[in-house]
Amino acid sequence: MNRDYNRHKHRASEYIKFEQDDAEATPMTQPQPEVDGEGGKPSDYFFMSFGSGSSGNSAYLGTFKSGILIDAGVDLDHVFGDLQRNGVFPQAVKGIILTHDHQDHVRYVYSYVRKHKHLRVLCTPKLLNGLLRRHNISSRLKEYHDPIYKEIPFKLAGMSITAFETSHDGTDNMGFSIEMGGHIFVVATDMGIITSRAEHYMQQANYLMIESNYDSAMLDSGTYPEYLKNRVRGERGHLDNAVAAQFVASHYHKGLRQVFLCHLSNDNNRPEIACYTMTRALQDLGLTVGDGSNAPDQRGRDIQVYALPRYQSSHLFVL
Repeated sequence: MNRDYNRHKHRASEYIKFEQDDAEATPMTQPQPEVDGEGGKPSDYFFMSFGSGSSGNSAYLGTFKSGILIDAGVDLDHVFGDLQRNGVFPQAVKGIILTHDHQDHVRYVYSYVRKHKHLRVLCTPKLLNGLLRRHNISSRLKEYHDPIYKEIPFKLAGMSITAFETSHDGTDNMGFSIEMGGHIFVVATDMGIITSRAEHYMQQANYLMIESNYDSAMLDSGTYPEYLKNRVRGERGHLDNAVAAQFVASHYHKGLRQVFLCHLSNDNNRPEIACYTMTRALQDLGLTVGDGSNAPDQRGRDIQVYALPRYQSSHLFVL
């Protein structure tokens, strides 16, 4: 496996703090929903995706009182409508962290902050400049920006978050290691190779959201022009199902509970292929693998594997 072994020192003692008072969150006026077959509590951390793929990416991580959005590539009404139907009100969302400046990850970011003015946008200054340069987005977005820097942890919505380097053809691409409630959730999407810093954080995950973009055979025989196939395969492109599966299997540890496969290609992948490739690699280690549905016969497995829907919201996963 190709990796970039650029070394950085992790400065765990340095924090940028963007904490907002959880008391600002609108009190819930409806009963808590059923979450994955279990009654959710305000203190539960959960994860929900609103779309994952080239058409748009966004997800929520947090509790019913306080949390964050990861990327802003899905329509505002879809995201906040689904959150509110599940008992999460707009004031509970404290900020948006951005992985890179491609349109499917940032398309609606200004719409979010224009309507919900308490929201902050957290990314590096370089990423923000790339976003404003590459897209027709109001420069007033700068008014909502809080700068962060790779390898320097910051606090938001009761979570400690560290951005790390990833390899993609956007501007200042990054993944995130998010510590919440004694567990680590790692976001690693849109990357052609797994860099050494990405590997460092990904192997610590209890919950791993990893790109599984394409099936190599489907890409080879597909209709993409050769230059686009090369872009997808390249070190600054996207991750092959087999490479993602090899990585997770080779770094498996008993603390890894769930793998979320994200950013599946519409043309060069299918959820059943991505899940099979990952599941088979884990089964070869002697592990029992669940499908993430929380069906009675899937509970109690060593690990769960679930492909995030491309166009629809997932259910809520209690972490």
